[in-house]
Amino acid sequence: MATKRDYYEVLGVDKNASADEIKKAYRKKAIQYHPDKNPGDKEAEEKFKEAAEAYEVLSNPDKRARYDQFGHEGVNGGAGGFGGGFSGGSMSMDDIFSMFGDIFGGHTGFGGFGGFGRGSSQGGQRKFRGSDLRVKVKLSLKDIAYGTTKKFKLKKYVPCSHCHGTGAEGNSGTEVCPTCKGSGHILRTQQSIFGMMQTQSVCPQCNGEGRIIKNKCKECGGEGIVYGEEVVEVKIPAGVAGGMQLSMSGKGNAGRHNGVNGDLLIQIEEEPHPELIRDENDLIYNLLLDIPTATLGGTVEVPTIDSRAKVKIEPGTQPGKVLRLRGKGLPSVNGYGTGDLLINVSVYIPETLSREEKNAIESFKDSPNFKPNPSIKEKIFHKFRNFFD
Repeated sequence: MATKRDYYEVLGVDKNASADEIKKAYRKKAIQYHPDKNPGDKEAEEKFKEAAEAYEVLSNPDKRARYDQFGHEGVNGGAGGFGGGFSGGSMSMDDIFSMFGDIFGGHTGFGGFGGFGRGSSQGGQRKFRGSDLRVKVKLSLKDIAYGTTKKFKLKKYVPCSHCHGTGAEGNSGTEVCPTCKGSGHILRTQQSIFGMMQTQSVCPQCNGEGRIIKNKCKECGGEGIVYGEEVVEVKIPAGVAGGMQLSMSGKGNAGRHNGVNGDLLIQIEEEPHPELIRDENDLIYNLLLDIPTATLGGTVEVPTIDSRAKVKIEPGTQPGKVLRLRGKGLPSVNGYGTGDLLINVSVYIPETLSREEKNAIESFKDSPNFKPNPSIKEKIFHKFRNFFD
């Protein structure tokens, strides 16, 4: 599969570009590569779709923020089929024109920019887009480390099976709207102080579709959609983080009259681990040693994501020392490396002692080996000074 280009590069803007600059850049690219201006040119068509995909992400503040932080995986979710509305280049021309056609001054065409539009077969007809759905999914550290698949039973609007989504009863079909003559919009001309002004608006009789239903379906009342349910399988990539939102294209509510489906938005929540703490891609474990092990050394077991690992403790290990197990953390959602497991060492000082234990400790009190040397004092001093700085 070809690597996707950076969305900012696709639109030719820098990462600090304003929403206005992004919109203007997309408009320019879409006009340059529009299919009506480049008939039969597959390369131009792909560039047209690529620009639409980039604009769909960068024009949305939430998706843009996730893209800036996590790259394509933040909005696409990897090979699982996620996309910021247009998963993995699978968008259709109908998707693009129904969602973004209005920024050019028309509905599905480009208004005053050269007069080219969707083509004679589509005219200015409008397609309805279903609304998005949101679900929350709780993931364990193991789910996040290896990726997982979740299934959801969604209550949602689905195409009416009786009329196959058309909204028309039987074979009655549709007829051209008498008000807009099939264009989906109406033009009004009126006199103003600047002369004759022409405005364009959605046809009120057909709601921009260009056609009206003769006999409405008895099951859906002419809407083409009914309330039902669907089981959706969601593949969640490794390395996601709590608060991240992934989107699955076309799995939201169905659009009226066989329109464009909305998206399914998946909100990630992390379940706390009983022993490990996440710090971006690193994991932290607080290890509490007893005095004999810290003094004499030994071997201890520490938890990892899905098992336990043995760690060697060197004699004379000091409280505050950090041990590192490389590669035992979480993978990056962009696929660039894996974090580490960091083990923070503390030493347990008993609160109560027997008479024999007290006598044993007292016997070491005057030994020079049990007194901190200057180098240890200096290390502790600099550690705390850096902490407060």
